[in-house]
Amino acid sequence: MEHFHVDIHQRPEPKSIAPRFTSVKIRWKGRAITDLTQGIHRCYLFPVYSPAGVSLTSESPVDHPHHNSITVSADVFFVQLPPLSPAISTLVEEATYNFYVNNIFQGRAPGRIWVVGVDSEEISENHLRVVQRIQWQGPEEWGAPADIGRRVLAEETRTIDIYPGEVANVIDIRSQLRPTDWDVTIGTTRHAYFTIRMADELRPTNGGTLIDSEGRVGQQAVCNQLADWVDISGPAVGAQKAGITVIPHASTTGIEWFCFDYGTMLVNPFMREKGILNRGDELDLGIRILAHDGDATEADVADLYAAFKDEGK
Repeated sequence: MEHFHVDIHQRPEPKSIAPRFTSVKIRWKGRAITDLTQGIHRCYLFPVYSPAGVSLTSESPVDHPHHNSITVSADVFFVQLPPLSPAISTLVEEATYNFYVNNIFQGRAPGRIWVVGVDSEEISENHLRVVQRIQWQGPEEWGAPADIGRRVLAEETRTIDIYPGEVANVIDIRSQLRPTDWDVTIGTTRHAYFTIRMADELRPTNGGTLIDSEGRVGQQAVCNQLADWVDISGPAVGAQKAGITVIPHASTTGIEWFCFDYGTMLVNPFMREKGILNRGDELDLGIRILAHDGDATEADVADLYAAFKDEGK
């Protein structure tokens, strides 16, 4: 690649010759943009930098350790298990999982969201595309395939398009999720699908500002409302400000925002109704991230949103 540098760091599993991905470090003309990180429970973007180099997100905050910066995940994940032998029983059983919290949550066993492959392509001087191949794996359990000890419940193709800028680094995230051998239901749940958790110093509770495209400010005004975009910005280094704007793609418009002054923004289509994915179906959802310097006004977020609309995403 001429303009981007993609550095894949791998670590072998104990007693295994097959490495697993731990992070993909992305740089543009020597400037850090983000890392694609594989954690114990899920994969996520961290750190995420503004053009000036401000780290904008939190990897594992004490109050919600599962809020890993920018994630794709879902709680209340049901899988329909057909009869193993209809001659013995016609019973269809339902397995319940969560892919959001790190531990058992309200009786739902935690799975993991696991990268099994990654490809990258420099499309232009200012455009990098990274495609991750991801498995949504259930927990280790009796009766699961012996090779990994887990059921692979769904497979995801996550396409991340990166456009570095002078005021904002633009990151498009598209998640295409497909069931494997079983029908899947997601929700209803408060905990899905795109979650963004801000760095502590940028949170509204620490002097930052939560604002939406309609000019509403603060959790009480923004949460459960419709808006074209939502932004959290705050004081970074000295008098400098920085923040993140979240813009839904067409696939996620018309969804009420779920935002909190402690620094979280969610785009969640499963808050009000379930998502049913039968075998052969595909869930295709996306958002745009503006990792910017300055606050929403100084970064001209309204103009950046207008440019986004012109792209037709």
